[in-house]
Amino acid sequence: MRKSTVRKTTWHLLLALGGCVVALAGPGEGSAAAAHRTAGADGRAGGGCVQVYFDLGETLVHTAEDKSMRYLPHAAEHLRALRARHITVGLITNVPPSWGSTDAERAAELKKVIDKDWADSRPFAWSDFGDRIFTPRTEAERKPAPTLWQRAKKAAGPCRVVYQAETADEVRVGTSVGYVSYQVNRGHWPAFMPVPLIAALAHLPGRGRDAG
Repeated sequence: MRKSTVRKTTWHLLLALGGCVVALAGPGEGSAAAAHRTAGADGRAGGGCVQVYFDLGETLVHTAEDKSMRYLPHAAEHLRALRARHITVGLITNVPPSWGSTDAERAAELKKVIDKDWADSRPFAWSDFGDRIFTPRTEAERKPAPTLWQRAKKAAGPCRVVYQAETADEVRVGTSVGYVSYQVNRGHWPAFMPVPLIAALAHLPGRGRDAG
């Protein structure tokens, strides 16, 4: 995708999110100036913060017919760009509840499963996600039930939350519980939500007051 097309699409995304760049502009500022001011290096300038949660399978990771696993196109680059901005990331993904009694135990088993069949030349960036890997404790909590999104949002505290996934159904659920949601890999749209837009979301008003 050409840079001019990406830039144009990014502005369309900003407008679709309620004209947030214009709303963030101070007196006398235009949209471009506001975007430059709000997209801080770590998404925290001015006291705001944003956390980005992902689905795993067919959002970040593709499983081939031979069961080998690799990053989907642009996924590793997107994670690297978020890392460069010091933007916190996490996973919201279904695994068998029998894999453990805690998120940490189930995440450890998930890592074993992924790493066993990992065939990409770049290792999967597990360290980026830390302890923010939310998995179902019971069958009733499996997506598309909203519980995992709600748990991750609560853990994010006052931060605005973003959710990225490949299915429209999961995007709708994320939006319904307060995430800025984005469906990845949709043809003429950017493969993932543009990182400058994610950083700008940290400065929108409201999330800190209703967090909890």
